[in-house]
Amino acid sequence: MTTIDGSRAGTAATTAYRWRWAALFVLLAAEVMDMLDAMITSIAAPSIRADIGGGVSTVQWLGAAYTLAMAIGLLTGGRLGDVVGRKRMFLIGALGFTAGSLLCALAQSPETLVAFRGLQGLFGAVMLPQGLGMIKEMFAEEEMSKAFSMFGPVMGLSSVGGPILAGWLIDADYFGTGWRMIFLINLPLGLLAFVGGLRFLPESRSARPPRLDLVGVVFAGAASVLLVYPLLQGRELGWPAWTFLMLAGGVAVFGLFGWYEGRRQRAGGDPLIVPSLFRKRGFTGGLIVGVVFFSGIAGFSLVFSLFLQIGLGYSPLRAGLATVPWSVGVIIGFGVVQAVQRFGRLVIHVGALVMALGVVGIILTLRLAGTDVSPWELIPALIVTGTGMGLLMGPFFEIVLAGVEQHETGSASGALTSVQQLGSSLGVAVLGTIFFGILGGQVAAATDTVAPKALAAAGVSGPQRDRLVTALRDCGHDRAVAKDAESVPASCLRAEGQVRAAGVPAQRASAEIGRTALRKGFTEAMKLTLWVEAGLLGLTFLAVFLLPRRARPQE
Repeated sequence: MTTIDGSRAGTAATTAYRWRWAALFVLLAAEVMDMLDAMITSIAAPSIRADIGGGVSTVQWLGAAYTLAMAIGLLTGGRLGDVVGRKRMFLIGALGFTAGSLLCALAQSPETLVAFRGLQGLFGAVMLPQGLGMIKEMFAEEEMSKAFSMFGPVMGLSSVGGPILAGWLIDADYFGTGWRMIFLINLPLGLLAFVGGLRFLPESRSARPPRLDLVGVVFAGAASVLLVYPLLQGRELGWPAWTFLMLAGGVAVFGLFGWYEGRRQRAGGDPLIVPSLFRKRGFTGGLIVGVVFFSGIAGFSLVFSLFLQIGLGYSPLRAGLATVPWSVGVIIGFGVVQAVQRFGRLVIHVGALVMALGVVGIILTLRLAGTDVSPWELIPALIVTGTGMGLLMGPFFEIVLAGVEQHETGSASGALTSVQQLGSSLGVAVLGTIFFGILGGQVAAATDTVAPKALAAAGVSGPQRDRLVTALRDCGHDRAVAKDAESVPASCLRAEGQVRAAGVPAQRASAEIGRTALRKGFTEAMKLTLWVEAGLLGLTFLAVFLLPRRARPQE
């Protein structure tokens, strides 16, 4: 078996590995699995909830469980490879990720599905970080840039194809599997990655492996859960006092984590995050930008998909196709970055402004087109939004890591990637909570606007019409905020009885009122949530001033 020892340096050691390109494709297969699974539940969430039930928080947990587990696992996933071997940890991660995908496909309740999504995220955090170390050891310096350049197109194609693939698989309903096929598709990919890794990946580990900081992982994981859990569950539970205590506890535990990391370093240990990093304005600024920006992206992705499917009635495939212009814009943005990267921080500022312009463009499109908006009408604004995202993300990591010393690079990269995942979890929690928090009121307001005219046209007038308007408004509100999609709110049962008593014309009018009010309510809630997204981009713009003007030249 060919072995690459981390202690050996130089071109001769790296060019000696003959299967490096085959190994690279194995690592790319793992990246594809992660990219697909990070996005697919946004498209599949309505179908999943319709099949196995669960409240609106379940929809949020489907994405947040994966990214939260990934954020916690990434803190030590790469170091496990340094300690026990990168190939071994990659194989364990690939096999566990594949098993987690199978368990997701077999889940019969929302609780078990969310738990298995977390399992996927944990094994993904074991699998993905191993690639960086192996690429650096397998490839000579003159080939390394070519190897890393392959990640961009693969990730771009995955971001474009992921929503389409998810929608197609759900609509096709192969063998009656429905949404479950989006997880079953991982089985051949995962097994390919495992068998390919077993055959082509080299043995690789650090010559001076760090000592694992498991206590630090516990502190960071507990703090993350204390922040995310109440944000996801608080709205459905009526925001009891303990949710605010958990949020305060999360902030306190993060402070305890920082204290412990400093104490561990002073004692001669290996901290998860080197404390000296927090004394660098560029790095701390990068963490702030990462949390704010990636929270906005993940939250927007979830809410926009729900708006298209539940609000406008798009099929999963049509919803997936509707998001393609956004992904195309991201690819355009990344391409433009290659030509303007020398302008450094200014590119990130421009990206934030362009993306905010695109978000405002979506709002204006919804205002002009109303509830009859088509995917074609959304294309220009989505392309602008995606282009801004690509411009922002293109130079972000390089600039944030510009002031990091060589011995801090591993810790800084791990922390930055974990913060990206944590920001995604927070974004799903915060923007999802805002959206569903205002949805019921918007549906009720839309019913008040639509129902009187429709009932009058159906021949219902006077006190009876007023009673029906009130009943339909209460039903629309309660159905929009229902914890269980399968249950019929009591207000809807009462409204059904009153409508039936009013006669056939009123029954026909009430059905149309419900559909119209739902679409208008979702549209108004989407516009308000998009203004929150624009605000987050404004905060991102301001936080970018904390970053260095340019990345330092490569040595």
